[in-house]
Amino acid sequence: MSWFKDWAWPGRLRDKGIIGMNRRNIRYIGRYNSRRLYPLVDDKLKTKLLAQQYGITTPELIGTVTTQFGVKHIGDMLTGHNGFVIKPAKGSGGKGILVIEKVVDNQFVKPSGAHLTLEDVERHVSNILSGLYSLGGSPDVALIETLINFDESLMAYTYEGVPDIRVIVFKGYPVMAMMRLSTAASDGKANLHQGAVGVGLNIATGEALRGVQFDRPCFSHPDTGHDLASLVVPQWDTLLNLAAGCYEMTGLGYLGTDMVLDRQHGPMLLELNARPGLAIQMTNGEGLRRRLDLIERQPEGVSVAKRVAFAQYHFARKSELAETPDTTTASA
Repeated sequence: MSWFKDWAWPGRLRDKGIIGMNRRNIRYIGRYNSRRLYPLVDDKLKTKLLAQQYGITTPELIGTVTTQFGVKHIGDMLTGHNGFVIKPAKGSGGKGILVIEKVVDNQFVKPSGAHLTLEDVERHVSNILSGLYSLGGSPDVALIETLINFDESLMAYTYEGVPDIRVIVFKGYPVMAMMRLSTAASDGKANLHQGAVGVGLNIATGEALRGVQFDRPCFSHPDTGHDLASLVVPQWDTLLNLAAGCYEMTGLGYLGTDMVLDRQHGPMLLELNARPGLAIQMTNGEGLRRRLDLIERQPEGVSVAKRVAFAQYHFARKSELAETPDTTTASA
C-alpha cells in the first residue's frame, strides 16, 4: 500500500485537507479558545470538578496530594484500594501517569507485572508535586483515581493498558475520532508517540477505519494479534453526545475530548485538551480542514443531539482495513 508514502508530497497533503500546527494554532485555537478558559482543561482536577457539575461521569477520585508533607500519608489513603491510577493534575502527553493494577503482599503491581514498593510510589508522587511532569515545570498536585474496568469487548485490542477514545470537537460538533490502543512498546500507555496503535474511527458508527503505529499502517494489534478491522466502539452515540456536550461545559470552540468505556459506568470523561495534536488525521487518512470549514458555515445555537446527527451524516467514512495489506509496509 502506498498511501502513507503519498502523504510525503505537499500537494497530496493539501488534497487531503491536512492542517498543520500553524493553522491549528492561529485559525482554530487562537480564534475559538479564550485563554482565560485554559485552566479548566489544563488542570485535571478542575476538569473533574466541572464535569461533576454538568453530570458527566469521570473516574472516581480517591484523593489528592498537594504538599510534600502529605506524601507520607499515601499509604493510608490507598488502604482498601486494590487498583488505582496516580496522575499529575497539570501533566500532558501521558507523562507522570502511574497505573497500579493490583496490590500483592504490600507490593504495588503495574500492568507490565513490575513490582513497586510504597517508597517507590511515594517518590513518584513527590516528583509530581515538584513539577517534573507538569506543563512548564510548575508545582503540581497528584490525583489518585480508581482503576478503570474497561469494556470487555475491547480487551483483545489492547495490551497492559486501558484503550481510550479521542474526539476532536469544533464549535460543539464532533468532527474526527480515533481510539488509542496500548502496546508493549508504549509500556501500557495509550500514547501514539510512545508506540500505541492509533485507530481512526467512523464518526457515523464507531467502526475502525485504519490503523497506525509509528506512522506506519497497522492491520492487527502487534501484541495480541487481533484484527483491527473488527473493532467497533460500543455505546458510540452516547460517547459522541458526551464529547459534544463538553463545548457547553468549557466554552472552548476547539478541543480534544479523551474518554474511556467502563464496563459498569459506560462512557467516562478522562480529560480535555485545548491544544489537541494532529496525528488523528493520519489515523483517519483524511485531513480536518474540509470538516472544520463545513462546521464554520453552520448556525449557532444548535442542540447537542442535532450537532451529533449532523456530524454522523456528513463525516461518514468507509473502512480501509478490509483491504489486503502490502506486507512491505504493513505492521505485523
